[in-house]
Amino acid sequence: MPAKKTKADIIEALYEKTTVSKKEIHSIIDGLFEEIKQAILSGSVVELRGFGTFEVKTRKGKKHARNPKTGDLVSVPDHGVANFRPGRELKQEAWKRLAVPNNTEHD
Repeated sequence: MPAKKTKADIIEALYEKTTVSKKEIHSIIDGLFEEIKQAILSGSVVELRGFGTFEVKTRKGKKHARNPKTGDLVSVPDHGVANFRPGRELKQEAWKRLAVPNNTEHD
């Protein structure tokens, strides 16, 4: 399993690359996340070119769903779900990262 990278790890990495204080970086990152959250919750689509798109999509409800804990039948109404679609560049880089070369020989 890949290593997990936390917000604190990202703040530390940015701190090492800039002359900005950790407190300021933390504030900027929190502000960025809050702006994205408020935008998508108000119905906007947030597109960060080269990275991806954030939005809230409507998931259709189900009249006959099952509660996984109890097994009881329940009705689930239509509801919103946060969605992220990676951008083309991110998709391409992710594809390359795990791609296995086709010309390898096996013994």
